[in-house]
Amino acid sequence: MTVIDGGPEIRLRNWFDRPYDDAISAARTCYSPRVIEPDEITDRQRQSIGPLTFIGGHHTVFQHATFEFAISGVSRQLVWSFLHGFPFYNTEQQSQRYVRLDRIAAHVPPALAGREREIYESAVEGAWRAYRELTKRLKPITLGILSELWRLRDRQSVAFGKNLAREAEKRAIETARYVIPIACHTAMVYTVSGIVLHRLRRMARAGDAPEEAADVVGRMVAEVEKRDPDFFRRIGAAPLEEDEIVERALAPPGAGDPAALEAFDKSLDGRSSRLIDYSARAPQVIAEAVRHVLGRLDLDDDAAIDCVLDPAKNPYRLETLNVSTHAPLMRALAHAHYTFRKKLSHTADSQDQRHRTVPGSRPLLSRTVPMCVDVVEPELIRQDPDCHALFTEAVEGAWDARARLLARGVAPELALYVLPNALAVRFEQSGTLLDLLHKWTLRTCLNAQREIWQASMDEVEQVRAVHPKLIERVGPPCFVRTGLVRPRCTEGSHFCGVTVWRSFPDTERPI
Repeated sequence: MTVIDGGPEIRLRNWFDRPYDDAISAARTCYSPRVIEPDEITDRQRQSIGPLTFIGGHHTVFQHATFEFAISGVSRQLVWSFLHGFPFYNTEQQSQRYVRLDRIAAHVPPALAGREREIYESAVEGAWRAYRELTKRLKPITLGILSELWRLRDRQSVAFGKNLAREAEKRAIETARYVIPIACHTAMVYTVSGIVLHRLRRMARAGDAPEEAADVVGRMVAEVEKRDPDFFRRIGAAPLEEDEIVERALAPPGAGDPAALEAFDKSLDGRSSRLIDYSARAPQVIAEAVRHVLGRLDLDDDAAIDCVLDPAKNPYRLETLNVSTHAPLMRALAHAHYTFRKKLSHTADSQDQRHRTVPGSRPLLSRTVPMCVDVVEPELIRQDPDCHALFTEAVEGAWDARARLLARGVAPELALYVLPNALAVRFEQSGTLLDLLHKWTLRTCLNAQREIWQASMDEVEQVRAVHPKLIERVGPPCFVRTGLVRPRCTEGSHFCGVTVWRSFPDTERPI
């Protein structure tokens, strides 16, 4: 099989008909006794108010217009390093956990030709062969674990057996995907506001996929310009050129220092995520804030904290719709802040970064990845000798291909694409208790990806050690809801099969 890459496909599937006039009318409304409509805008106002507003930094008026794109044929690396590298977007992306990758579909940089392209495509094809073989080898392993978990021997239903086999295959491909290159194509529905699209246009070359990002964002802008040329013709800053990118000047091309990465790993003390800083007086500050919100100066600290974190007293915590930032009481949790040092695989961090209100300072991989293999190996693979050998051969092949591309003068950003999903990513991540509470509720559930689950469990354990009162009722939905509301599990037919609520946090994860 050969690598399929027809280039990115960008389609604007929902949009504002007159986004520029909409922005001008919003600006005029600020100085009017009534709401100004877009059809009232004159050409003179387009020429004067738009640029004046934009240059003056009054950008909220350009945020009302939103654009919903259908995007396909783009790399996972582009998504991780650029499209999902900031908070202000909405996206639904094709899942490598549940969608089997039967076709070899990956980004191939147009700049590659001749022998460089042959090396690149051969590496991608080799990764897919390893993926298929790992899937084949892992399926009986996952089926055995799930059969034991769900007591298959006690069930006679043929339909149940088929469902279990499908679930085992999902678990197999979820693990096998670690050898797939980060060049792998993905598809998504991607929605941004007008001002965010202006920022994407300006900063397209700032990440680790500059050529691909510039191409994709250029196509997005072109789609908007078909509907309203004024939105970019009359306002906005031009895209930054390569020599204007600050990170390029401060971090010249070069492989990462293995000693620095080893020091980072040692600082984790054997964890996936280590607490390195926190608000020392968080319980007291939260208690004070709760008293002030409620006007209840009679509450001692423990009682005040119970008001906001005990689901028996605060039913907001039982809702599957996250209403925390809309609740005056729960906003008291925004005053506690925690910072973690983390190490995850590229594929796990691609999911972890979707918690956009818990931001991280992720590395420029083109400047930090070492020449030696540097990966996170899934436990399921590591425990099976044949799978481990296959995984090791696959990731070593990817690093060898990268080295050969670099030796032939290929830019570090382009050579990165052949590296696997298992590529290790090291970074710091911070968040308030308000936002971490939502993340920990979702990611301490056994249906969360294994790496993210482990990191979340590490985080909850460490915060419990310094602020035990704040963590008393923090855990997966089934734990939070126990004794208060049914069903305990919010996953419905996707129930993990483990009575986590009886033992949390001392939970043994079978797979």
